[in-house]
Amino acid sequence: MLVLVENAPGTESNVVAPGDLDSLLGQIAAGSQQAFASLYDTVAPRVLGLIRRVLVDHAQSEEVAQEVFLEIWQNATRFESGRGAASSWIMTIAHRRAIDRVRASQAGRDRDVKIGIRDFPDAFDQVAESAEISIEHERVSRAMTALTEIQRQAVSLAYYGGYSQSEVAEILSVPLGTVKTRLRDGMMKLRDEMGVAS
Repeated sequence: MLVLVENAPGTESNVVAPGDLDSLLGQIAAGSQQAFASLYDTVAPRVLGLIRRVLVDHAQSEEVAQEVFLEIWQNATRFESGRGAASSWIMTIAHRRAIDRVRASQAGRDRDVKIGIRDFPDAFDQVAESAEISIEHERVSRAMTALTEIQRQAVSLAYYGGYSQSEVAEILSVPLGTVKTRLRDGMMKLRDEMGVAS
């Protein structure tokens, strides 16, 4: 499971400027785990956001994101800064992996249909799952209206837009600490509004 971890208050973040990604990939190619951790902290939210937009399914998205970071670790030596930006290289890997997962799922369904083992209860389960997702989406949308405008912007950019906390701070032109506070307060309020135990 891919877990995005926020640094504890008072600790330094490993998040780096997007321009430093080339350097980090060079360090990763040399085996630096610290560089990999910094790269992960910087791009994981965007990678997961892109994959979620393609796959929709949360569990599969996390699984594919793990595959993406494994591929980055194993193939960092293949990155050539002269051919493009590091962020583009990373996002291309993420998009390609997500599309591959969609194609594999579709091929499996097509194969099931051809050999006749696809049955009606699965179709019913898909309808039930779609209805459940729709209901959950409506609950979240209603709960989002309880947030302040500032909290709603930060939560939307970070969780729906796939931006890192640093990128959210840059977009909203506020300090990083302010973004962290808005996100924490917004998520606590969402939890309360939705009746979810912490």
